[in-house]
Amino acid sequence: MSNSASLKIDQEVLKLIPKQMAVDLCVLPLSKDDGAIHIAMVENYDRKILNELSFVLGKKIVVEIFPQDVLVEAIKQHYGFSNFETIKSEPEELNSEFVSLKEEEKKVEFSSDGSVVSLVNRIITDAIDMGASDIHVEPYEKQLRIRYRLDGVLHEIHQLSVNKAKPIISRLKIMADLDIAEKRRPQDGRIRVKQKNRVIDIRVSTLPTDFGEKVVLRILDKSQLQLDLSKLGFEENDLNKFKRVLHLPYGMVLVTGPTGSGKTTTLYAALNYISSPEINITTIEDPVEYNLPGINQTQVRSDIGVTFATALRAILRQDPNVIMVGEIRDGETAEIAIRSALTGHLVLSTLHTNDAPSAVTRLVDMGVEPFLVASSLKMILAQRLLRRLCNKCKMPVKPSQDIIQEIGAKNIKDNVVYYEPAGCPECNHLGYRGRTAAYEVLLLEEGLLEHIGKNVTATEVRTIAKKEGMLTLRQSALLKAERGETSLTEVVRETTQ
Repeated sequence: MSNSASLKIDQEVLKLIPKQMAVDLCVLPLSKDDGAIHIAMVENYDRKILNELSFVLGKKIVVEIFPQDVLVEAIKQHYGFSNFETIKSEPEELNSEFVSLKEEEKKVEFSSDGSVVSLVNRIITDAIDMGASDIHVEPYEKQLRIRYRLDGVLHEIHQLSVNKAKPIISRLKIMADLDIAEKRRPQDGRIRVKQKNRVIDIRVSTLPTDFGEKVVLRILDKSQLQLDLSKLGFEENDLNKFKRVLHLPYGMVLVTGPTGSGKTTTLYAALNYISSPEINITTIEDPVEYNLPGINQTQVRSDIGVTFATALRAILRQDPNVIMVGEIRDGETAEIAIRSALTGHLVLSTLHTNDAPSAVTRLVDMGVEPFLVASSLKMILAQRLLRRLCNKCKMPVKPSQDIIQEIGAKNIKDNVVYYEPAGCPECNHLGYRGRTAAYEVLLLEEGLLEHIGKNVTATEVRTIAKKEGMLTLRQSALLKAERGETSLTEVVRETTQ
């Protein structure tokens, strides 16, 4: 067929596919019969486009092939475009390495009848623009809720009609190369997008719920990754201690804290600080969140037997100087990591404990001998993330009685001005912009090591460390509140006495 006039179009069928979707996918509905819809597509079309169309339309798709120039002209003619440039010359490559989030698609309103492609792109683009770390897509009986995690706190951004749930979730699964027919089992995938000349990785996780599949997208924006140790939130004295330990030829450094407290960022910044052509740095992670130049990064693959322990054994045969183990989860990994630290390697890792002293007893609980812990450990960091006050709108306040009672009157200084959030357009009316970390830095020196070798409790370790000048998480957070970096409300929310 040589021209667009050869395409016979049923005007009622034309309404089934919104204009923007026809443009995005370079498709044109032709007719419907016996539960099937005939769609015009280009040769060598992507099979995933068929999956999306079938799911959105709820019908069997019968494909009719047309030359690309004919199809583009027909879309322009039948959808009433006045400018040829508004039509894409090629269909979107759904299985390409990158998914493009286009500026014009950002302008589509959620209340419009725009395509599901535009809708999903808008959700992702807005989240990236707002600096969100996660997107939660949650189907309920009567609505679809979209929430963004901004600076560690979830905020409801949109409530959409429930009939948008299946198309949106289907589109996300297609983008992440997941099985859209599988709705009973959790799935994990990845989307890589380009926006404003930068590449952003998005980890996608699905989970079956009563009213459909919940999807969580973790946004890994390397441009937001802070790799400068001096900008993470360390007090100057603690930062100097940390830098000295990082230059040691061997030993172990542990970073502790709950999930989402910034442990990986601290480790990445530490590796970036010591990285040089003279040393071999290798990591084992689950998963690799960001690619760091000049550093060998390996991912755990439990399905084929590549665990932290087995990978660590392999890394030791790779002539490493510095090893980063994403997380010490079991006694086997702990044992190998500690013995690596004793045999001429600097080992950095994370552990899930509430504070620095508890890391010592956690290792012993995992089966590591106390004398090995004392011989290998050089430093333990505990950390929490605090939201930074927006400098444009923060307002001075007098601490409330509840805050004073929680923090202790002796810790509230009369000559200090404390601030709380107000909210303005600059911070999306949240009162906070970005985060900083409060650190508890436990340097294991000779006196403390003697006690650890005798299998002391975490409480005893904490008492000795505080006598030797260790700042607790609460004290570190209070210093930031006194400087106007964060609020006393944040101090109470993230730290304990």
